[in-house]
Amino acid sequence: MNIRRRYPTRRHRLGAVLAVLLLTLPFTATPATATPATATPAPADPEPGQRASVTSTLPYQLIAKARPDECFNGIGVVYPAGPPCAQGQPKVNQAYVWGLAQVGTRVWFGTGANVHCVVQGATLGEPQPVAIPDYVCEYGESQIVKQNPIVPAAVGDQRRPEVFYFDQTTRTVVRKTTDIENASAADQLRLRATLGLRAGGAFNNVVLFGGPGLNNSINLFAFNGTTGAFLGSTNLTAYGNIRHFVVAEGALYAGVGIGRNGEDGGQVLRWTGSLTNPFSFVTVANLPAQAADLTYFKGRIYVSSWSTALASTPQQTAGLWMSPLLADGQPGLVAGDAGSWRQVWHARMYEPDPVIAGTYGLGGLAAFGDYLYWGTMHVPLKSAFALRLRYPQPSDEANCQLLKSSLRAAVVFRGRDFGATNQQVDLLYGASELSTYDPAANAGVGGWVNRPTNYTPLYGSQGIGNGYNNYLWKMTVAGGKLFVGTMDWSYLLKGRLGSGRCGHDMGEYNDYGGDLWMFSTPDGPGTPVDTVGVGNYLNYGIRNMLADGSRLYLGMANPMNLRTDPNDAVPEGGWELIEMTVG
Repeated sequence: MNIRRRYPTRRHRLGAVLAVLLLTLPFTATPATATPATATPAPADPEPGQRASVTSTLPYQLIAKARPDECFNGIGVVYPAGPPCAQGQPKVNQAYVWGLAQVGTRVWFGTGANVHCVVQGATLGEPQPVAIPDYVCEYGESQIVKQNPIVPAAVGDQRRPEVFYFDQTTRTVVRKTTDIENASAADQLRLRATLGLRAGGAFNNVVLFGGPGLNNSINLFAFNGTTGAFLGSTNLTAYGNIRHFVVAEGALYAGVGIGRNGEDGGQVLRWTGSLTNPFSFVTVANLPAQAADLTYFKGRIYVSSWSTALASTPQQTAGLWMSPLLADGQPGLVAGDAGSWRQVWHARMYEPDPVIAGTYGLGGLAAFGDYLYWGTMHVPLKSAFALRLRYPQPSDEANCQLLKSSLRAAVVFRGRDFGATNQQVDLLYGASELSTYDPAANAGVGGWVNRPTNYTPLYGSQGIGNGYNNYLWKMTVAGGKLFVGTMDWSYLLKGRLGSGRCGHDMGEYNDYGGDLWMFSTPDGPGTPVDTVGVGNYLNYGIRNMLADGSRLYLGMANPMNLRTDPNDAVPEGGWELIEMTVG
């Protein structure tokens, strides 16, 4: 989920932030042993008219899972010793497999902790402590904030991320977090000040992980891909976010955002480093919006972007950017190419409401056959927040209508011949019209009208048939097929967001958990592989994917940090790494 920090924009001195983080408690999450996974059914039966749930049609194995790493005994209460917990209950902070990379037979991955809490506090501006049976977010009541007042309440649930690799040959998982912590005080502090290892990449035997830092910068960590040795870390103050890497025509590239969480624009960086100098980059693209995912397609790099904070122009709105041909001039992209990228599509071409269009993000994209595929991302309730700021509503009833009418589900596009007169963009799953807010309606009172999107979906409705699929988080090709992973926020809605005055009655819903969809051909519809979290319906999304021949690795997102009892009827919270056979 997108992290937008709303605490004051002044930069805290990195040394001060890092130093106070030394006071935080130690973390001891360890990977699970590789054991066969079984699908856990979601509760209740579907209502008439709901789509049928699909448990995995492809074989898979749970490779590793986050374990409890803290004890919780009440909001604002000092954390008891453990686990095991003589007081309170076990809590699992590590929530997402965020960064993924591979060198030889080792699949490397980095994690993020309590991401749902950080997003709700920083992106939606609601750092109000909450504890329900599924999760707790303490915000300003967290011991992290109480012991370190310089840490903003909005990210009070932040914990340092972890690094692991899975060895395909020995079928073991090796934890590398302690390598960083034992290297030096500076490396340990830098890890403690990272909001999660959001990006992972590998090239020339160097593994890189990166993520946003607490001081509106990014932190990078490097390893030797073969020996596993830790090579060092660095802090880059010029950037505020980093999401993905891609290898194209013999070079490694990364997409970054500038300013607080990338709100001030973006760049594409080409890695020019080595084992002895792993943090060398050159800027090869200057973009008016932060870069999200990247992929290689027909001799060029394509980048999806997220809207900037204001997004007053199409260029600042979430869109698709195309590089110059990598074969032109010097091999690959160089500094001289930084101003030569073109935006070939943007969200305003689909979304008729200009305010809602400014809240879009673009997520996963992948080349498949003769097409480039991409999807949209919608932070829950972000569109409603933006509209209420622009058009204050006169009553609770009007605010509830605004909330419901502004919700968007993820949509899927494909395109080809970008930049040419015959450019083709098809809407595969989406809507032909959407509700938009017209402030002049009802004699100036304002109201909602349906307006066309200028597209007709070829295969189905938005959300790929599930209106709760709000993110198309990642796409990749494995075994000659395109796989699409989603985030499904229905369990969050059931657990808390439906309890307010605009509560949503979901009835007997049984489709909790992120979806995995497969396109067997570039010219046909997708089919569901799994719609209930791949064995755990608390896995609300497939955050990342990595393809290795006929094997597909799924990095799952699961922030249900209080679901740690193996003996109750509910599955457990915390990230999961899953290996699926797709051949």
